[in-house]
Amino acid sequence: MSSFGRALGVLRTGSRLVARGPLRITTRKAGGEPHIEPQYRQFPQLTKNQKFQGELLSGAMWFWILWHLWHDYEAVIGHFPFPDPSEWTDEELGIPPDDAE
Repeated sequence: MSSFGRALGVLRTGSRLVARGPLRITTRKAGGEPHIEPQYRQFPQLTKNQKFQGELLSGAMWFWILWHLWHDYEAVIGHFPFPDPSEWTDEELGIPPDDAE
C-alpha cells in the first residue's frame, strides 16, 4: 500500500469519528456479587475466605522456610568448615603487640 493509500485510510477513519459526534462515556456496573468500594487511607475490607487463604498461604510459606532451614541448613550458613578462633594470631585479629605503646 502506498503512502497515499495509508493517508487516505487515516482520513476516512478520522472523518467517521468526527461524524459520530462527541464521545459518550458510559459507566458499567458489574453484575452478580456486591463490590467492595475503594476507601482512601483505610484498610481494605477482607472477606473470611480471603483471610483464610492468606493465612493458609503464609503458613505454607513459613513451613517451607523452617523445614529447609532444619533439613538443609548448609544452604544458609555455607558449605565450608568453620574456622577455629583459638588458632588465630594477634596480628590477624588486629591486636598490637604487648611491648607497643
